[in-house]
Amino acid sequence: MTDVRLRDGLRTCLLVFVAVRAGLFVLSVAGVGIVPLPPGQPTSVPGWPANPIETGFGNLFTATERQDALWFLRIAAEGYRADDLSAAFFPLYPMAVRIFAWLPGVGTLGAALLVSNAAFLGSLVLLHGLARLEFGRDRDVADRAVRFAALFPTAFFLMAPYSESLFLCTTLGAFWFARRDRWGLAAIAGVGAGLTRGVGLVLPLALAFEASRAPDVRRFAMRLAAAAAPALGAGIYLGAWWRWADAPLMPLEVQSSWRPEETAPWSSFVKGVEFAVRYGGWSLVDALFVIGVLVVLIAGARLLRPSYTAYGLASLALPLFATFPGRPFLSMPRFCAVLFPVALVLARQRLIPEPAVTATLAAGWAILAVLFMNWQYIF
Repeated sequence: MTDVRLRDGLRTCLLVFVAVRAGLFVLSVAGVGIVPLPPGQPTSVPGWPANPIETGFGNLFTATERQDALWFLRIAAEGYRADDLSAAFFPLYPMAVRIFAWLPGVGTLGAALLVSNAAFLGSLVLLHGLARLEFGRDRDVADRAVRFAALFPTAFFLMAPYSESLFLCTTLGAFWFARRDRWGLAAIAGVGAGLTRGVGLVLPLALAFEASRAPDVRRFAMRLAAAAAPALGAGIYLGAWWRWADAPLMPLEVQSSWRPEETAPWSSFVKGVEFAVRYGGWSLVDALFVIGVLVVLIAGARLLRPSYTAYGLASLALPLFATFPGRPFLSMPRFCAVLFPVALVLARQRLIPEPAVTATLAAGWAILAVLFMNWQYIF
């Protein structure tokens, strides 16, 4: 276990990163403007206007400045406000962007792309190492896992000005260090995940399982405390709102304004499937992601550590406790991009040939990336 080194997968991960980054550059230039904008798009956010859609090489860097990316950029540049919806976005990503924006000539958007792409590359390296740790240093499985994660149909969000890549990196870091029994570093990564996205609250469950399986029972309490670190990260953010605006629940209240329908996740699932069958369109796209990921996680559970399966299933369930009435699986395709256990299952299984998996994922990635760049309802 201890002789698996992250640097041994760096070359493979760099090649995959360069390939998908180059592909996104090509789509950014060729794809913007080829799909009609939907009604009401593009939509600005308070303090950060959306740029008009224009063709040309300027899209190399602006094509992914879409939807919630505007919120992250506004927060990074100007901070939070108590009178808008900014509280819904957890702080670690915009804080990191703000720091890198101090570099000469970088700017807020440039800093966001630097942070997202660096975190994406770091995620690939950590995933490669974790795959080798779990599957006996089998480089073929690890290489496939990295390719499949990078080509997941919504993995372009990991290179966009969104917090997904930083969340994935901190989550993988927490698992990596926990599996190597380095719980102090696992706790630091866990706090980072909790400060990056609210769904980080599912991590303590999975990490607690790892803590219970470690051989040294004398250190169980310390490991369990480290496993709870993601909850501490979320608590720090809520505490900041308490001190600043005397409103510790502001982030939750703002999120509930977007997803006001509270229900059991299985009820949300049934409703989402019904909407997909009845209305098709984006509801069908959403449902295909949720059902596909659910099938992969359940069918591949025997190939994974239980903690990875628990993390994947809990991450699917948490957003379904509160949904948007007209689109029960709203944003679920993006949320699925950080579910690394899916890539591990696809890399380990033998039922579907590798070329078929690669071609299916890549086609979905290209189509959805172009739709996203043209302000379609992928967010």
